[in-house]
Amino acid sequence: MEPSSPLTLASPPVTSPVESGLRRSMGPRHLVMIAMGGVIGSGLFLSSGYTISQAGPLGAVIAYLIGAFVVYLVMACLGELAIAYPVSGAFHIYAARSIGPATGFATAWLYWLCWAVAIGSEFTASGLLMQRWFPNVEVWVWCLVFAAVLFGLNAVSSKFFGEAEFWFAIVKVAAIIGLIVLGGAALFGFHPLSADGSHPHLFENFSTEAGLFPNGFTGVLVTVLAVFYAFSGSELIGVAAGETKDPATSIPKAMRTTVIRLLIFFVGAITVIAATIPYTEVGLDESPFVTVFSAVGIPFAADIMNFVIITALLSAGNSGLFSCARMLYSLADEGHAPAPSRS
Repeated sequence: MEPSSPLTLASPPVTSPVESGLRRSMGPRHLVMIAMGGVIGSGLFLSSGYTISQAGPLGAVIAYLIGAFVVYLVMACLGELAIAYPVSGAFHIYAARSIGPATGFATAWLYWLCWAVAIGSEFTASGLLMQRWFPNVEVWVWCLVFAAVLFGLNAVSSKFFGEAEFWFAIVKVAAIIGLIVLGGAALFGFHPLSADGSHPHLFENFSTEAGLFPNGFTGVLVTVLAVFYAFSGSELIGVAAGETKDPATSIPKAMRTTVIRLLIFFVGAITVIAATIPYTEVGLDESPFVTVFSAVGIPFAADIMNFVIITALLSAGNSGLFSCARMLYSLADEGHAPAPSRS
Protein backbone atom coordinates (compact mmCIF):
# COMPACT_ATOMS: atom_id res chain seq x y z
CA MET A 1 0.00 0.00 0.00
CA GLU A 2 1.39 3.38 -0.97
CA PRO A 3 1.87 5.91 1.83
CA SER A 4 -0.86 8.52 1.98
CA SER A 5 -0.08 12.03 0.77
CA PRO A 6 -1.49 15.36 1.89
CA LEU A 7 -3.67 15.34 -1.22
CA THR A 8 -5.63 12.38 0.11
CA LEU A 9 -7.09 14.39 2.98
CA ALA A 10 -10.51 14.24 1.35
CA SER A 11 -10.61 10.45 1.53
CA PRO A 12 -12.25 10.12 4.99
CA PRO A 13 -15.99 9.74 4.56
CA VAL A 14 -17.91 12.85 5.47
CA THR A 15 -21.59 13.53 5.27
CA SER A 16 -22.50 15.26 2.05
CA PRO A 17 -24.15 18.64 2.61
CA VAL A 18 -26.60 17.90 -0.17
CA GLU A 19 -27.60 14.57 1.32
CA SER A 20 -28.11 16.06 4.77
CA GLY A 21 -30.39 18.85 3.56
CA LEU A 22 -28.04 21.81 3.02
CA ARG A 23 -28.10 23.43 -0.41
CA ARG A 24 -25.11 24.78 -2.28
CA SER A 25 -26.66 28.15 -3.08
CA MET A 26 -23.78 30.59 -2.48
CA GLY A 27 -21.14 31.70 -4.96
CA PRO A 28 -17.71 33.34 -4.67
CA ARG A 29 -19.10 36.89 -4.29
CA HIS A 30 -21.18 35.75 -1.32
CA LEU A 31 -18.16 34.10 0.29
CA VAL A 32 -16.00 37.20 -0.17
CA MET A 33 -18.60 39.52 1.31
CA ILE A 34 -19.36 37.10 4.16
CA ALA A 35 -15.70 37.15 5.12
CA MET A 36 -15.42 40.92 4.57
CA GLY A 37 -18.62 41.49 6.54
CA GLY A 38 -17.41 39.30 9.38
CA VAL A 39 -14.05 41.06 9.59
CA ILE A 40 -15.01 44.71 9.01
CA GLY A 41 -16.76 45.64 12.22
CA SER A 42 -16.35 47.61 15.41
CA GLY A 43 -12.70 46.50 15.55
CA LEU A 44 -11.86 48.82 12.65
CA PHE A 45 -14.46 51.54 13.12
CA LEU A 46 -13.88 52.00 16.86
CA SER A 47 -10.85 50.07 18.18
CA SER A 48 -8.49 51.46 15.52
CA GLY A 49 -8.31 54.63 17.61
CA TYR A 50 -6.95 52.65 20.54
CA THR A 51 -4.39 50.97 18.27
CA ILE A 52 -3.04 54.28 16.98
CA SER A 53 -2.94 55.90 20.44
CA GLN A 54 -0.96 52.99 21.89
CA ALA A 55 1.31 52.02 19.00
CA GLY A 56 1.76 55.40 17.31
CA PRO A 57 1.18 56.16 13.61
CA LEU A 58 3.85 53.91 12.12
CA GLY A 59 3.40 51.30 14.84
CA ALA A 60 -0.32 51.00 14.06
CA VAL A 61 0.39 50.39 10.38
CA ILE A 62 2.98 47.74 11.29
CA ALA A 63 0.51 46.08 13.68
CA TYR A 64 -2.13 45.84 10.94
CA LEU A 65 0.44 44.49 8.48
CA ILE A 66 1.28 41.76 10.99
CA GLY A 67 -2.42 41.03 11.39
CA ALA A 68 -2.92 40.83 7.61
CA PHE A 69 0.01 38.42 7.30
CA VAL A 70 -1.42 36.13 9.99
CA VAL A 71 -4.82 36.25 8.26
CA TYR A 72 -3.11 35.19 5.03
CA LEU A 73 -1.55 32.19 6.77
CA VAL A 74 -4.85 31.21 8.38
CA MET A 75 -6.81 31.61 5.15
CA ALA A 76 -4.28 29.55 3.19
CA CYS A 77 -4.57 26.67 5.64
CA LEU A 78 -8.33 27.06 5.94
CA GLY A 79 -8.70 26.99 2.16
CA GLU A 80 -6.93 23.65 1.89
CA LEU A 81 -9.00 22.13 4.69
CA ALA A 82 -12.27 23.57 3.39
CA ILE A 83 -11.68 21.90 0.02
CA ALA A 84 -10.72 18.60 1.64
CA TYR A 85 -13.71 18.66 4.01
CA PRO A 86 -16.45 20.84 2.41
CA VAL A 87 -18.81 20.37 5.37
CA SER A 88 -20.88 23.19 6.86
CA GLY A 89 -19.59 24.05 10.33
CA ALA A 90 -16.28 22.57 9.29
CA PHE A 91 -14.01 23.74 12.11
CA HIS A 92 -14.63 20.80 14.38
CA ILE A 93 -14.58 18.46 11.38
CA TYR A 94 -11.01 19.55 10.62
CA ALA A 95 -9.95 19.06 14.23
CA ALA A 96 -11.86 15.79 14.67
CA ARG A 97 -10.42 14.23 11.49
CA SER A 98 -6.88 15.52 11.92
CA ILE A 99 -6.39 15.40 15.72
CA GLY A 100 -9.20 13.58 17.46
CA PRO A 101 -12.95 13.62 18.24
CA ALA A 102 -12.43 15.26 21.65
CA THR A 103 -10.56 18.18 20.08
CA GLY A 104 -13.28 18.61 17.48
CA PHE A 105 -15.96 18.53 20.18
CA ALA A 106 -14.24 21.21 22.29
CA THR A 107 -13.46 23.41 19.27
CA ALA A 108 -17.03 23.40 18.01
CA TRP A 109 -18.73 24.08 21.33
CA LEU A 110 -16.28 26.87 22.30
CA TYR A 111 -16.70 28.52 18.90
CA TRP A 112 -20.50 28.27 19.19
CA LEU A 113 -20.39 29.76 22.71
CA CYS A 114 -18.19 32.63 21.51
CA TRP A 115 -20.67 33.64 18.80
CA ALA A 116 -23.74 32.99 20.98
CA VAL A 117 -22.46 35.51 23.52
CA ALA A 118 -21.31 37.96 20.84
CA ILE A 119 -24.72 38.06 19.13
CA GLY A 120 -26.36 39.46 22.25
CA SER A 121 -23.71 42.15 22.59
CA GLU A 122 -24.11 43.14 18.91
CA PHE A 123 -27.88 43.60 19.31
CA THR A 124 -27.44 45.55 22.55
CA ALA A 125 -24.82 47.86 21.05
CA SER A 126 -27.03 48.45 17.99
CA GLY A 127 -29.95 49.34 20.25
CA LEU A 128 -27.81 51.80 22.21
CA LEU A 129 -26.66 53.50 19.00
CA MET A 130 -30.25 53.73 17.74
CA GLN A 131 -31.06 55.90 20.75
CA ARG A 132 -29.14 58.71 19.09
CA TRP A 133 -32.14 59.09 16.75
CA PHE A 134 -34.89 57.50 18.87
CA PRO A 135 -34.09 58.37 22.49
CA ASN A 136 -37.56 57.43 23.74
CA VAL A 137 -37.46 53.84 22.41
CA GLU A 138 -36.09 51.27 24.85
CA VAL A 139 -32.97 49.35 23.88
CA TRP A 140 -34.69 45.97 24.30
CA VAL A 141 -37.24 46.95 21.61
CA TRP A 142 -34.47 47.44 19.05
CA CYS A 143 -32.82 44.20 20.17
CA LEU A 144 -36.10 42.35 19.52
CA VAL A 145 -36.60 44.01 16.12
CA PHE A 146 -33.04 43.32 14.94
CA ALA A 147 -33.13 39.74 16.23
CA ALA A 148 -36.42 39.06 14.39
CA VAL A 149 -35.11 40.53 11.11
CA LEU A 150 -31.84 38.58 11.18
CA PHE A 151 -33.57 35.37 12.25
CA GLY A 152 -35.95 35.76 9.31
CA LEU A 153 -33.06 36.25 6.87
CA ASN A 154 -31.27 33.15 8.18
CA ALA A 155 -34.37 30.98 8.46
CA VAL A 156 -35.44 31.30 4.81
CA SER A 157 -32.26 30.01 3.14
CA SER A 158 -28.51 30.44 3.06
CA LYS A 159 -28.90 32.46 -0.14
CA PHE A 160 -30.94 35.08 1.73
CA PHE A 161 -28.22 35.18 4.37
CA GLY A 162 -25.53 35.57 1.70
CA GLU A 163 -27.41 38.37 -0.06
CA ALA A 164 -28.06 40.22 3.21
CA GLU A 165 -24.41 39.94 4.20
CA PHE A 166 -23.38 41.09 0.73
CA TRP A 167 -25.33 44.35 1.08
CA PHE A 168 -24.34 44.86 4.71
CA ALA A 169 -20.71 44.59 3.61
CA ILE A 170 -21.25 47.01 0.72
CA VAL A 171 -22.19 49.77 3.20
CA LYS A 172 -19.07 49.20 5.29
CA VAL A 173 -16.76 48.94 2.30
CA ALA A 174 -18.21 52.18 0.89
CA ALA A 175 -17.41 53.96 4.17
CA ILE A 176 -13.82 52.69 4.09
CA ILE A 177 -13.31 53.64 0.44
CA GLY A 178 -14.74 57.10 1.18
CA LEU A 179 -12.31 57.51 4.08
CA ILE A 180 -9.31 56.44 1.98
CA VAL A 181 -10.22 58.58 -1.06
CA LEU A 182 -11.34 61.78 0.73
CA GLY A 183 -8.79 61.53 3.54
CA GLY A 184 -6.01 60.72 1.10
CA ALA A 185 -6.97 63.66 -1.13
CA ALA A 186 -6.86 66.00 1.87
CA LEU A 187 -3.40 64.72 2.80
CA PHE A 188 -2.19 65.64 -0.69
CA GLY A 189 -3.62 69.15 -0.40
CA PHE A 190 -6.99 68.70 -2.11
CA HIS A 191 -9.87 69.90 0.07
CA PRO A 192 -13.00 69.70 -2.06
CA LEU A 193 -15.29 69.53 0.98
CA SER A 194 -13.23 71.20 3.67
CA ALA A 195 -13.42 74.86 4.60
CA ASP A 196 -9.74 74.98 5.52
CA GLY A 197 -6.61 72.89 5.24
CA SER A 198 -5.59 72.93 8.88
CA HIS A 199 -5.02 69.20 9.17
CA PRO A 200 -1.61 67.61 8.37
CA HIS A 201 -0.32 67.24 4.84
CA LEU A 202 1.18 64.05 3.44
CA PHE A 203 2.80 62.11 6.27
CA GLU A 204 3.73 64.80 8.78
CA ASN A 205 2.48 62.59 11.59
CA PHE A 206 4.91 59.88 10.50
CA SER A 207 7.94 61.72 11.82
CA THR A 208 10.26 61.37 14.78
CA GLU A 209 8.91 64.59 16.29
CA ALA A 210 5.32 63.34 16.09
CA GLY A 211 6.30 60.06 17.68
CA LEU A 212 6.63 56.96 15.51
CA PHE A 213 6.60 54.57 18.48
CA PRO A 214 5.44 56.59 21.54
CA ASN A 215 5.34 53.51 23.77
CA GLY A 216 8.24 51.68 22.15
CA PHE A 217 7.92 48.53 20.09
CA THR A 218 6.21 46.91 23.09
CA GLY A 219 3.19 49.07 22.31
CA VAL A 220 3.07 47.55 18.83
CA LEU A 221 3.16 44.00 20.19
CA VAL A 222 0.40 44.77 22.70
CA THR A 223 -1.89 46.32 20.09
CA VAL A 224 -1.38 43.35 17.77
CA LEU A 225 -3.88 41.54 20.03
CA ALA A 226 -6.49 44.22 19.27
CA VAL A 227 -5.63 43.89 15.58
CA PHE A 228 -6.19 40.14 15.68
CA TYR A 229 -9.61 40.86 17.16
CA ALA A 230 -10.28 43.33 14.34
CA PHE A 231 -9.42 40.65 11.75
CA SER A 232 -11.55 37.94 13.36
CA GLY A 233 -14.43 36.73 11.21
CA SER A 234 -12.50 35.70 8.12
CA GLU A 235 -12.92 32.07 9.21
CA LEU A 236 -16.61 32.29 8.25
CA ILE A 237 -15.65 31.17 4.74
CA GLY A 238 -14.89 27.77 6.25
CA VAL A 239 -18.28 27.66 7.96
CA ALA A 240 -20.03 28.41 4.66
CA ALA A 241 -17.94 25.95 2.64
CA GLY A 242 -20.60 23.24 2.73
CA GLU A 243 -23.17 25.52 1.09
CA THR A 244 -20.98 26.83 -1.71
CA LYS A 245 -21.25 25.97 -5.37
CA ASP A 246 -18.11 24.28 -6.72
CA PRO A 247 -16.08 24.67 -3.47
CA ALA A 248 -12.83 23.49 -5.10
CA THR A 249 -12.87 26.61 -7.31
CA SER A 250 -14.93 29.10 -5.32
CA ILE A 251 -13.18 28.79 -1.95
CA PRO A 252 -9.55 29.42 -3.07
CA LYS A 253 -10.75 32.33 -5.22
CA ALA A 254 -12.67 33.82 -2.31
CA MET A 255 -9.70 33.33 0.04
CA ARG A 256 -7.26 35.17 -2.24
CA THR A 257 -9.69 38.01 -2.97
CA THR A 258 -10.52 38.44 0.70
CA VAL A 259 -6.89 38.68 1.84
CA ILE A 260 -6.03 41.25 -0.85
CA ARG A 261 -9.07 43.40 -0.10
CA LEU A 262 -8.52 43.25 3.65
CA LEU A 263 -4.92 44.31 3.18
CA ILE A 264 -5.93 47.30 1.04
CA PHE A 265 -8.91 48.38 3.15
CA PHE A 266 -7.47 47.89 6.63
CA VAL A 267 -3.94 49.11 6.04
CA GLY A 268 -5.15 51.92 3.76
CA ALA A 269 -7.71 53.12 6.31
CA ILE A 270 -5.25 52.96 9.21
CA THR A 271 -2.62 54.84 7.20
CA VAL A 272 -5.04 57.66 6.36
CA ILE A 273 -6.34 57.88 9.95
CA ALA A 274 -2.83 57.88 11.44
CA ALA A 275 -1.67 60.52 8.95
CA THR A 276 -4.69 62.75 9.59
CA ILE A 277 -5.11 62.56 13.37
CA PRO A 278 -2.17 62.94 15.81
CA TYR A 279 -1.90 59.85 17.99
CA THR A 280 -2.39 61.99 21.11
CA GLU A 281 -5.86 63.08 19.92
CA VAL A 282 -7.30 59.74 18.87
CA GLY A 283 -8.97 57.36 21.29
CA LEU A 284 -12.15 55.44 22.12
CA ASP A 285 -14.43 58.40 22.88
CA GLU A 286 -15.15 58.93 19.17
CA SER A 287 -14.77 56.80 16.06
CA PRO A 288 -11.63 57.84 14.13
CA PHE A 289 -13.80 57.70 11.01
CA VAL A 290 -15.99 60.49 12.43
CA THR A 291 -12.90 62.57 13.18
CA VAL A 292 -11.47 62.16 9.67
CA PHE A 293 -14.79 62.76 7.89
CA SER A 294 -15.36 65.89 10.01
CA ALA A 295 -11.84 67.10 9.20
CA VAL A 296 -12.44 66.84 5.43
CA GLY A 297 -15.81 68.58 5.69
CA ILE A 298 -18.32 65.74 5.39
CA PRO A 299 -21.68 67.04 6.72
CA PHE A 300 -23.45 64.94 9.35
CA ALA A 301 -20.34 62.78 9.73
CA ALA A 302 -21.40 61.50 13.16
CA ASP A 303 -24.84 60.42 11.90
CA ILE A 304 -23.38 58.74 8.82
CA MET A 305 -20.89 56.77 10.87
CA ASN A 306 -23.56 55.91 13.43
CA PHE A 307 -25.50 54.26 10.61
CA VAL A 308 -22.38 52.52 9.29
CA ILE A 309 -21.44 51.17 12.74
CA ILE A 310 -24.98 49.89 13.32
CA THR A 311 -24.74 48.15 9.94
CA ALA A 312 -21.40 46.67 10.98
CA LEU A 313 -22.87 45.37 14.24
CA LEU A 314 -25.90 43.85 12.50
CA SER A 315 -23.61 42.31 9.90
CA ALA A 316 -21.58 40.68 12.67
CA GLY A 317 -24.80 39.50 14.31
CA ASN A 318 -26.02 38.11 11.00
CA SER A 319 -22.78 36.20 10.52
CA GLY A 320 -22.81 35.01 14.13
CA LEU A 321 -26.36 33.67 13.86
CA PHE A 322 -25.45 31.82 10.67
CA SER A 323 -22.30 30.42 12.28
CA CYS A 324 -24.14 29.29 15.45
CA ALA A 325 -26.87 27.54 13.47
CA ARG A 326 -24.49 25.75 11.13
CA MET A 327 -22.16 24.74 13.94
CA LEU A 328 -25.05 23.24 15.93
CA TYR A 329 -26.25 21.44 12.79
CA SER A 330 -22.81 19.99 12.21
CA LEU A 331 -22.45 18.99 15.86
CA ALA A 332 -25.78 17.16 15.73
CA ASP A 333 -24.80 15.50 12.45
CA GLU A 334 -21.62 14.22 14.11
CA GLY A 335 -23.51 13.01 17.21
CA HIS A 336 -21.99 15.67 19.50
CA ALA A 337 -25.29 17.51 20.09
CA PRO A 338 -28.93 16.42 20.36
CA ALA A 339 -30.34 15.73 16.90
CA PRO A 340 -33.80 17.02 15.96
CA SER A 341 -36.63 14.51 15.91
CA ARG A 342 -37.37 13.15 12.44
CA SER A 343 -40.71 11.54 13.35
